[in-house]
Amino acid sequence: MTEEHRIQNEIRLALADTCMIFRVNVFAGRTIDRRYITSGVPKGFADLFGFRKSDGRAVFIEVKTPNGKLSAEQVKFLETMRNNGAVAGVCRSVEEAIKLTGGK
Repeated sequence: MTEEHRIQNEIRLALADTCMIFRVNVFAGRTIDRRYITSGVPKGFADLFGFRKSDGRAVFIEVKTPNGKLSAEQVKFLETMRNNGAVAGVCRSVEEAIKLTGGK
């Protein structure tokens, strides 16, 4: 398990009482005839998403390690979600996720 996955799991557990949070899984690879395919969500989509139980507001969390950097697509995605009323941001720890979502 990578450090980022560990942080994702810790955030999901910490927010379980206040938010319904899901982890995004994507696939990219080549078919037998060498065509490149992807599945899942658009480029830049946050690692974790869901809603806040208190008011149903959408939540998008991009999880990074302490030294991890956001891609341009991730910055644009989070900005777009915030501009449309969602709770959205980058979190590097459980404490940042709780602060972002207005949790305990």
